[in-house]
Amino acid sequence: MPTYDFICNDCNERFDVFLTFAEYGKKTVKCTHCNSKNVRRRMTKVRVAKSDDGRMESMADDFSGFEGLEDDPKAMGRMMRKMGKEMGEELPPEFNEVVDRLEKGQSPDEIEKEIPDLGGDQSDDE
Repeated sequence: MPTYDFICNDCNERFDVFLTFAEYGKKTVKCTHCNSKNVRRRMTKVRVAKSDDGRMESMADDFSGFEGLEDDPKAMGRMMRKMGKEMGEELPPEFNEVVDRLEKGQSPDEIEKEIPDLGGDQSDDE
């Protein structure tokens, strides 16, 4: 059954109600806190799933005007943060560390000097 979010107009508390599609709009909803019938439906955010191609197109549109990005670490950090969110995947903690440093204005060269093994080959097969 779908969950619907409500707010009580009397006590201002939020609560959820499970209703079937057939019950919605027909069954009286009462506040679970004060039992009032004076309630209103709370509209929640809707997430829209994008395909990988859709996410890539969105990023390309957003960052098409970023020529010279290598000269602006803060802008590069913002772009990388947005790209990370758009990818919708769990990223390693190192990613967030690099983006945080970029957003503070640290250059990629400085970051690479301070964290030399970042993103490097971790194998010891030499």
